[in-house]
Amino acid sequence: MQSLTLLSRDWKCELASLIKRAQTQIIISSPYLTGEGSEFILANLSRQINAQIKLRLLTNLSPANVCQGATDPDAIRTLWHAVPDFTLLHLPKLHAKVYIGDSYCAIVTSANLTGGGLERNYEYGIRVSDHRFVKNIADDIRDYSDLGAMVSEHNLEDYCRIAARLRATYKKQQKSIVRSVQREFNQQLLTAEDELIRLRLAGGAMHTIFAKTILYLLRRYGPLSTMQIHPKVESIHPDLCDNTVDRIIDGKHFGKKWKHAVRTAQQQLKKNGLVELKQGRWVIIH
Repeated sequence: MQSLTLLSRDWKCELASLIKRAQTQIIISSPYLTGEGSEFILANLSRQINAQIKLRLLTNLSPANVCQGATDPDAIRTLWHAVPDFTLLHLPKLHAKVYIGDSYCAIVTSANLTGGGLERNYEYGIRVSDHRFVKNIADDIRDYSDLGAMVSEHNLEDYCRIAARLRATYKKQQKSIVRSVQREFNQQLLTAEDELIRLRLAGGAMHTIFAKTILYLLRRYGPLSTMQIHPKVESIHPDLCDNTVDRIIDGKHFGKKWKHAVRTAQQQLKKNGLVELKQGRWVIIH
């Protein structure tokens, strides 16, 4: 196995392997952690090992993170109840995302333990398997986490109650915004989003961006069917893949407009001799 491996969108497979293989200790530094993150950890943590493994979590429990849903104290409490030997530390301004299994593997990445970090966002990082480097990383994160506040189970239970009231009050405050101001905000938000899309398209057609994306996906994942390409394109370009907009010809609906742009991109690439369709899958012509 290589001592250094590049990780991108499929990094969670490596994280799952790290968790499953760990025998004595897992160290996690993740500023944000939600229910998706705790579920992912528990799904990959063997029940036989739960009783003997040590899980050390460094995160940021700041009220702003709680209000915005970036960090969920209830998700952390779920982990605590499932893993007997659990250590929780809170450190404001934490930004490092590091995952360490025993002394055999460390993942340094841009991804938090959230739905976005695990599934939706484009993340990037490396897996380190050289024991000396893994030990150095573990020592650094352990020393850094010692700068944070140790949170007891009782403290966490209290904070979960406070967080629930905080979120409820935050939502109430959001709803109390004057409707005219909210309408103005929504209009300005739409204007800003439209401008960003104009910048993205740079005066060209949507299918030109999709063509580059399709080539990237085929290089990354190998042959793909159109059905496999669609969700991958959507996850990379959510701003361009508006599922509320259909293509309409003579009053008839012909599916999502962005999917037609993907088809146009495929045909353009095929016409230019860059890809071909073999047995229902698109492949790059070498």
